[in-house]
Amino acid sequence: MRGDLALRGGRVLDVFSGRFRTADVLIGGGRIIGFGADARRSVNVDGTYLVPGLIDTHVHIESSQLSPASFAHAVLPHGTTTVIADPHEIANVLGVDGVRQMLADTEGLALRVFFMAPSCVPASPFETSGARIGAEEIALLLGWERVLGLGEVMNYPGVVRGDPEVMAKLRAARGRPIDGHAPGLRGDALATYIAAGPQTDHECSTLAEAEEKMSAGMHILIREGSAARNLDELLPLLTERTAPFVHFCTDDRHAETILREGHIDGMIRRAVAAGIPAETAVAAATIHAARAYGIQGIGAIAPGYAADLLVLSDLKTFAICDVYAGGRRVDGDGGPASGTSPAARNSLCIRLPETPFRIPAAPRGVVRALVAHPEGLVTDEERVSPRVVDGDVVADPARDLLKLAVVERHRGTGRVGVGLVRGFGLSSGALASTVAHDSHNLIVVGTDDVAMRTAVRRLSELGGGQVIVDGDRVVAELALPIAGLMSPRPIEEVAAAQTRLEAAAHALGCRLPSPFMTLSFLALPVIPHLKLTDRGWVDVDRFEIVPLYVDEDARRSRTT
Repeated sequence: MRGDLALRGGRVLDVFSGRFRTADVLIGGGRIIGFGADARRSVNVDGTYLVPGLIDTHVHIESSQLSPASFAHAVLPHGTTTVIADPHEIANVLGVDGVRQMLADTEGLALRVFFMAPSCVPASPFETSGARIGAEEIALLLGWERVLGLGEVMNYPGVVRGDPEVMAKLRAARGRPIDGHAPGLRGDALATYIAAGPQTDHECSTLAEAEEKMSAGMHILIREGSAARNLDELLPLLTERTAPFVHFCTDDRHAETILREGHIDGMIRRAVAAGIPAETAVAAATIHAARAYGIQGIGAIAPGYAADLLVLSDLKTFAICDVYAGGRRVDGDGGPASGTSPAARNSLCIRLPETPFRIPAAPRGVVRALVAHPEGLVTDEERVSPRVVDGDVVADPARDLLKLAVVERHRGTGRVGVGLVRGFGLSSGALASTVAHDSHNLIVVGTDDVAMRTAVRRLSELGGGQVIVDGDRVVAELALPIAGLMSPRPIEEVAAAQTRLEAAAHALGCRLPSPFMTLSFLALPVIPHLKLTDRGWVDVDRFEIVPLYVDEDARRSRTT
């Protein structure tokens, strides 16, 4: 049996037994064809470790703000050779056409990209998205090549309550992998949720929550994104025994974070440094991840498996010398570039009312304020007496109470949800973004209405993106013309722009480590506890829209 390439003399990880053995790896036609040295070309890898290519089990490519081709260029050198992507970001803007575009733009890349059919377009009934995907569309998408199953079912209240539309989507995906998304769900409600079909969860924030979900049969995806970081808390869950049920994912990770911290390799490096055996961590991120999603032929260095593998100079530091994808050495790129459909451009349709951010004061003016936290996506509700000037509620930077607004950007309705937020720390200016999970309306936070309006106007001119404004002056920006979510520029340029945005935000007093990633989740009404959409405040625990003024809510409760 003669191969195209032999990697000779390395210590090869057998993920099935958890042991290393010295062997020559024979590659032919992009696959492992056996162990031996009979090949047209040989590479001496004596003294190194060979492990399978890594798998990111849950990622939104759009959240990197890179095109699929640029994303591949970014993560392949870090040893990620396969990703399971949920394209619900672009689907919330462009619907089924957005998923079709992502499939086209990942065709022919050296990075293997599988997809999950987006289950929550929109994520809830309390927001305006650019499209809707129902059970019929789910069934269509599940028939497409490289679509594995149903994406994260974020409407967990709908599942627990038996919402007919949500249950129809679950039935359409029966027998296929189904990703879960159930932050904080425990007890009987968790059992109901799992019984309906979801098999994984990447939203665990405590070890006890992860242990309960795993004991109930779920695969736990340990997440380390740019804002939501659960690796340190959940690492004790990963042992040799639990590795078949514990995997790694990045979910939402900016380009700048990828450049600074790496990708799945960075998570494994930290796991090993924390005392997890490298053999266990790698198996969790390779063969067990592939089997969790029913993907055949990847995740191991064994006959018949894809020749996706890493050459490590040091196991403890997980130092990557070379990456092979489909038997070809990756020279710092992700394969052929892929074009972007013109349909993804000019996706903004914004119409602002005359005073879009005005909040009239009320006689008994106690209001809800959203409290954002530096790490994690869960927000809190605080009840405050706002500052009032000339009969209107205004931002109060001295108390860290800023205005927060969500502007509908898909249909030009002019609808704006507005309230107050604490946690950003801005002393002046405004931050605005067309990345606002998951409906991706325009979200803006600021210390005054002028800066907020200037930020919205500039995003309209850019066709989407992220901006920072001080007064009426734009001080930093990143254009995201692909559906208002992604840039066609290389990772270095996108990351540099992200770094400038963060620096500008911090210069204005912001104390959040990843302000735009945190901002992007304040409009997602399926993560507790309080969120803001274009339709107003959403109490996620009650799963209903609630008024800004607490007294008004109390009156409504007494009359219902």
